[in-house]
Amino acid sequence: MQLHFHQVDAFSDRPFAGNPAMVYHLEQWLDDGLMQQIAAEHNLAETAFVVAEAQGYRIRWFTPSTEVPLCGHATLATAHVLFEVYGETASRLDLQSRSGQLSVSREGEHLWLDFPRIDPQPLAEPLAVAEALGCEVQEVYQTKELMVVLASEQAVRDCAPNMAALADLPGLGVIITAPGEQHDFVSRYFAPGIGIPEDPVTGSTHCSLIPYWAARLGKSELRAFQRSARGGELFCRLEGARVKIGGMARRVASGTLML
Repeated sequence: MQLHFHQVDAFSDRPFAGNPAMVYHLEQWLDDGLMQQIAAEHNLAETAFVVAEAQGYRIRWFTPSTEVPLCGHATLATAHVLFEVYGETASRLDLQSRSGQLSVSREGEHLWLDFPRIDPQPLAEPLAVAEALGCEVQEVYQTKELMVVLASEQAVRDCAPNMAALADLPGLGVIITAPGEQHDFVSRYFAPGIGIPEDPVTGSTHCSLIPYWAARLGKSELRAFQRSARGGELFCRLEGARVKIGGMARRVASGTLML
């Protein structure tokens, strides 16, 4: 069996920045265990598999160790591959997923994810995350992840967490966020419990970051930056029960997996 793959740097307008994802456009689904092995072989934060259906596409995402319910950057990467490699001509792609109906629209050079809004809930008894993060914490919220608010962008940059301690905390991972110096807000995301010590740029965490910062700053359109080593810029809109997350993408490699 031969399977074609495409590696894309998402949320970046140049190679070797943003967040790399591997994309497979399959004719039919593979066995779950095989897809997990393929994701482990590539050893990127996410490998996306997409199959055409009667009503658009169905997409699934795998880290090197597990399947996840939602991934932004790999969805952006998948849309880029469908548009640029497989010649999709529609201005919007509809995608079914474990998190429900998603879509990606093309507006000029930008691709816009349409994802569900996930409002973070304050923890009445915040978990002891400060010690695991190794920094001073202002607020802690619960979503699918823990979302931790810090005082400044510099505090986000300087954070050097204990990965083993973070992996023991509940949820998929830990988001840290703060007001930005040149952006409305910045963030980083750590998920060692699912095989991702630090994710370079994470679209799905912005499902919670956008409503939080929109309420705090009193605006529905925001610019964000994920302060990882690779870094990536995200354009954000809050639209009722949905969030729109915009960015660019670059394909950096294509090849064939031989099984």
